[in-house]
Amino acid sequence: MKKTLMILALAAAVATLATVTLSAAPASTGKTLDNLQAAFNGESNAHARYLAFAVKADQEGYGSVASLFRAAARAEEVHAGNHAAVIKSMGATPTADVKAPEVKSTKENLEAAIKGETYERDTMYPEFIAVAKTERNKDALKSFNEAKMAEGEHARLYTEALTGLDGLKGKTQSYWVCTVCGYTVTKINFDKCPSCFNPIDKYVEVK
Repeated sequence: MKKTLMILALAAAVATLATVTLSAAPASTGKTLDNLQAAFNGESNAHARYLAFAVKADQEGYGSVASLFRAAARAEEVHAGNHAAVIKSMGATPTADVKAPEVKSTKENLEAAIKGETYERDTMYPEFIAVAKTERNKDALKSFNEAKMAEGEHARLYTEALTGLDGLKGKTQSYWVCTVCGYTVTKINFDKCPSCFNPIDKYVEVK
């Protein structure tokens, strides 16, 4: 009888330990972590690419376009940092394979930039946002949404520059970038960032 009770007690203890072990296991990160890594890689490469495009624009006498590329590069750096923070909070390490940018003429560089920003605005980030919503990852959702909004503005600014490129030779232009979310504007005519709602002192000027 005592032996039977001891066996039952041991079995109960093992069952309890198994329950505790299972409940203590980390929750699955799902697809969102993969998407964050892809976004971090993309933004890191965009940062390097736009800095290279800025050098070419300066060489060709398009000072205002060079400033736009530098501003966008700063914004992509913000996005990469935001994605990295979420990745780290999920227990992973941000990784990026930054490749040497392919630099062509400023006109072609603008066309390539528009293509990249439009893809992120219309395809990549909407897909990542949908997954983050399904997996209820609020931090990733915030990071993706803020990046998507900024990329949409980049696409508009690039398109505007490409359309008026012939008249931009010798011109200069300053841009302002939110250091919290990367939103990029030509002038600050608001009290709070339109994207993340932080005060305007979070904006930095990029020339």
